[in-house]
Amino acid sequence: MGLFDNVFGKREKAPNKDTKSAWVSLTTLEQLDELKERSKEKTQLIFKHSTTCGISGMTWRMFKDSYEWEGHCDPYFLDIHAHRDISNAIASMYSVRHESPQLLIVNGGKVSFHTSHGAITDINIGDYL
Repeated sequence: MGLFDNVFGKREKAPNKDTKSAWVSLTTLEQLDELKERSKEKTQLIFKHSTTCGISGMTWRMFKDSYEWEGHCDPYFLDIHAHRDISNAIASMYSVRHESPQLLIVNGGKVSFHTSHGAITDINIGDYL
């Protein structure tokens, strides 16, 4: 332990305790193509999140556990700062303007519903799945 660790305390990254999460990180353009194909059989959901935005963080915390996702859809989480290329591809592929936070529901290869910001937590997500 170094001097600064003694004075300020060493900070360790907390382990991810949410090992049962249904959410899949959307990290490749190939996943986006697969998601679009799977939407022809099962509803796909994308939550676009900005890790630097307080509103996005609050919305994510309120939304992520608000529904029993399993069996109803395949939920994806996109960190727009880490994967801006995917966010841009979503905007282009589905003709939906980029916003963050943003929720998109994909059915039959098309976005059947989308909303953003505080409106995400105002909807009854079950109505769209």
